[in-house]
Amino acid sequence: MKIRKELDLITPSLTLVLKSKVDEMRKQGIDVVSFTVGEPDFHTPVVIKKEGIKAIEENFTKYTDGAGIPELRKAIVEKFRKENGIEYTPENIVVGNGGKQVISSAIHALTEPGDEVIIPTPYWLSYPAMAILANAKPVFLETKAENDYRVTPEDLKKAITPKTSLLLLNSPSNPTGGVYHKEHLEALLPIIQESKIAVISDEIYEKLLYDGLPFVSMGQYPQIKEQLVVVNGVSKSFAMTGWRIGYAAAPLKVAKAMIKIESHLTGNACSVSQKAAWKAIQNNLEDQTELKRMQTAFQKRRDLGYELICKIPGLRCTLPQGAFYLFPDASSFYGKSYETRKIQNSKDLCEYLLEVCHVSVVPGLDFGNDRCFRISFATSEEEIRKGMQRIQTGLERLK
Repeated sequence: MKIRKELDLITPSLTLVLKSKVDEMRKQGIDVVSFTVGEPDFHTPVVIKKEGIKAIEENFTKYTDGAGIPELRKAIVEKFRKENGIEYTPENIVVGNGGKQVISSAIHALTEPGDEVIIPTPYWLSYPAMAILANAKPVFLETKAENDYRVTPEDLKKAITPKTSLLLLNSPSNPTGGVYHKEHLEALLPIIQESKIAVISDEIYEKLLYDGLPFVSMGQYPQIKEQLVVVNGVSKSFAMTGWRIGYAAAPLKVAKAMIKIESHLTGNACSVSQKAAWKAIQNNLEDQTELKRMQTAFQKRRDLGYELICKIPGLRCTLPQGAFYLFPDASSFYGKSYETRKIQNSKDLCEYLLEVCHVSVVPGLDFGNDRCFRISFATSEEEIRKGMQRIQTGLERLK
């Protein structure tokens, strides 16, 4: 039986692989602190769960419109209008089985085989695989810590070639927590306009910003609206990762193309989850109590995690302004050893921290930056303190 050769170029999602390894170690009675999975440790708010239960009890369990149920698409339109100042119609909205599917459908719709997709590094680890599966070519654009890992206009201009069809931007960023503010986005606009490339703006961490910073969506710039797909969802903002609802706002012809793709791959997103997502978005427009409670907790965790990571000799870390990740540079430890283990790269370091120190973090190699590793602080303050202590102790042992 023949397997498609492009699949040799991609690997399973490392965060899910690491989660399975942590789960197995815990079954063996090992106390592991996990900074691995990027999901809120809060439960879905009760009002949202009740809407899902109600949908089941009312037998809302059949196929739906492939683009999403009308009330959900209308709520998304209203969300964009009230929260971001962007005007869309329900026909511009595409609902899918999580942000992953929506981004993948957009890449398939916007690229021809062999087209180049610019992916700034560090990147969310699924972006390159999505491009490869669409028969496109990932082109990695290196960003620097001194720029908070943001793309500069000069670097973007150099990266664009006649084969470039698409730019992927993620703000707030997974894995760095970096955020593109108004001045950074506006600096990129002339290049995007001139080149006529498409842009996917992944804004899934929109609600998780710190220090009172405002969120600026790429969709707020009408001059590139016909080149832009804005992606968001309910997973991170409303602790609904398992409900699997993401959505996109796109130009009409792009939205139609994405719906066509999804109609053959999945048909529609889960009907019950769509009802729950509708409630989440609708309720948040009226009452942000649950969201603010989560935001306050994450602000405290960010402050604590950053304070502790900065106290560990040999690590350097930018201050995350959004999402729930730290991305420290640990390259000063490469070449050191613990007993028979030699640390040559981020993968070696993370294996050592997990297997010897019993703290799980994700190698930066899988995000396109081998100097760093990712910590998710979507866990309790107690776990953050315990895990950071284990990291410090483990690094101090390396000689």
